[in-house]
Amino acid sequence: MPPPVNGLSLHTGYMMLAIPIPFIVSLLLALLAAVLLARLGRTARTTALFLLLCAITIGVVGLRWTFDLALLTLAQPILASLIPVAAWHIFSRAKAPGARFSWLHGIGPALVALGMLTHNWLPLPLDGLLTAIYLCYGIALVRFSDKTQLLLYVSFNEWEGVRRAEHIAGWMLLFSAAIDAAVSLDFAFNQGQLAPYILSLGHLMLVPMLAAAVVMVGVNTPDAEEEEMPTSVPEPAEKAPLLNEDRAREIVALLDNLMKEKACYLDPELTLARLSRKLGIPAKQISSAVNLVRQQSIPRVINEYRIAHARQALLNTDESITQILMNAGFQTKSNFNREFQRITGLTPSQFRATRDLSAAS
Repeated sequence: MPPPVNGLSLHTGYMMLAIPIPFIVSLLLALLAAVLLARLGRTARTTALFLLLCAITIGVVGLRWTFDLALLTLAQPILASLIPVAAWHIFSRAKAPGARFSWLHGIGPALVALGMLTHNWLPLPLDGLLTAIYLCYGIALVRFSDKTQLLLYVSFNEWEGVRRAEHIAGWMLLFSAAIDAAVSLDFAFNQGQLAPYILSLGHLMLVPMLAAAVVMVGVNTPDAEEEEMPTSVPEPAEKAPLLNEDRAREIVALLDNLMKEKACYLDPELTLARLSRKLGIPAKQISSAVNLVRQQSIPRVINEYRIAHARQALLNTDESITQILMNAGFQTKSNFNREFQRITGLTPSQFRATRDLSAAS
């Protein structure tokens, strides 16, 4: 992330180590944005815009270190303040695509812009403000990446990855705040002599991980225009009473019948929103019922149906394990192997080997 505002006075001679890194990272992010747009089109539009924002911000940082231009000095902290806001927007889309993004999120960047425009006669603590923005959004992402949040429009195959990505992004924003604080302390007590090394290490660790986390979420979250509406049954306007055990068992029975009759679990893009629409039951009630009756999350229960299908294929066919996992609704071999071993205690290869041994005997 860009250095704090007080880094403006650092002599460019100290930045020889750090100058190449912003331009290299900026170029790589721009290329990644172009590749995503070319391959995924509108699905990756928001993610590509975020990557371009990061690329431009980091490029401005490098240019500012090289050319002491007033416009670059003005633009850099403003662009930096937009990154955590944009990251929050992308992660919030995973829970509610198409939801309005509150204007309140613009307060932080607006204060940074005001501080830059009026710094000659109304100085604001911009270093502290930028650090606070990253801290607040970092804490929020870490806090809201817990397992109680429903990812309505993310496929069950990607729930775990999206939660992990949100957690990583939150910690990366907190790490960025720590970098800014470390550079500020270096200027206060060491005349900025270690700033190039701090910033170089920060760019190498921070930006690729944050970009990877955002890409993971962005490419697995549909744009509002692409998602069929309504995809799920609306929640009641009034707060519903707690789900009782009888109703929970009824919902789980309906879910089990749907899986047996329609084999919806075979759809690798199955989401909680689609499941809600098929059952005619609000998504929160489905998730709560499954948690209450099965003591598991809804993605794990869906994977149990998929593993049962895969076990039958392993027992009764000679199809390859890769073909079986794809037919069962999984998208990656690692996820399939992990879930198969969790449920059966064996790897798919070991499970098939026991069949062969039984047949031989």
